[in-house]
Amino acid sequence: MLEKQQETKRSAALTALQQQIRQCRLCQEQGYIPVAHPIVSGQITDRILVIGQAPGHRSVAQDRPFSGPGGRILQSWLEAAGFPPGYLHEHTYLSSLTRCDPGRNLRGNGDRKPSPAEMTLCRPYLQAELRILQPKVVLLVGTMAIEAFCGKVKLEQCVGSYIEDKDTFYLPLPHPSGVSRWLNDSEHKKLHQRALSILAHWRELYQL
Repeated sequence: MLEKQQETKRSAALTALQQQIRQCRLCQEQGYIPVAHPIVSGQITDRILVIGQAPGHRSVAQDRPFSGPGGRILQSWLEAAGFPPGYLHEHTYLSSLTRCDPGRNLRGNGDRKPSPAEMTLCRPYLQAELRILQPKVVLLVGTMAIEAFCGKVKLEQCVGSYIEDKDTFYLPLPHPSGVSRWLNDSEHKKLHQRALSILAHWRELYQL
C-alpha cells in the first residue's frame, strides 16, 4: 500500500513537471531560439531513461522525441538487446539536454548543437526527471549527453562500459545518426555490441 501511494505521489510530481516543461519559454525569451516548443514523453512506470542531445524538427512537428531516423536506429539497437518492437516510444522515458529544436546548423548540414547556456537553462528539468523517475537504466545517447554526465571523453573510451550511481546504471551509446561515421570502424562496432550486450543482461536481470 505504501509503495502504491509513493508511486501515485511520484506520478503526480512527474505530471506537474511535464506541464512546467511544456510551458517553458526561457530559451525563446533569452533569444537563443525564435519559438519555443518543448516536448516531453514518458510515464512514471518507465525504468529506462533515454537522454539525447535535443529534439529535431521532425520530433517537434510530431510532438514526440526521436521521431526521425535516429529513433528508428535506436529502436533497432533495443531490439538487438532483446527488447520488443515499439519499446522505445511505449516503455522508455525520452529526455534530452534541451527540450526545444535548436534549429539547423548555419555552418553546414544537420542540427545546431545547443549551447552551454541553453543546456544550463534546461538542466534543472533533467535533474528533476532523474529524481522523480528513479530509473534503473539511463542511456546516454551521443557525445553531448555522455559528456554531460561523464565529462570530456572520447566515444571509444566509454562505449562498452557503464557507470553506476545510486542504484542507477548509465550506459553510453553513440548517436544513432545516419550521418555518423563512428560505427564504420570495426573496433567501434565491437564496443557498441558490448554495450548492447550489457543492456541485454540488465533487461533480463531487472525485467526491464
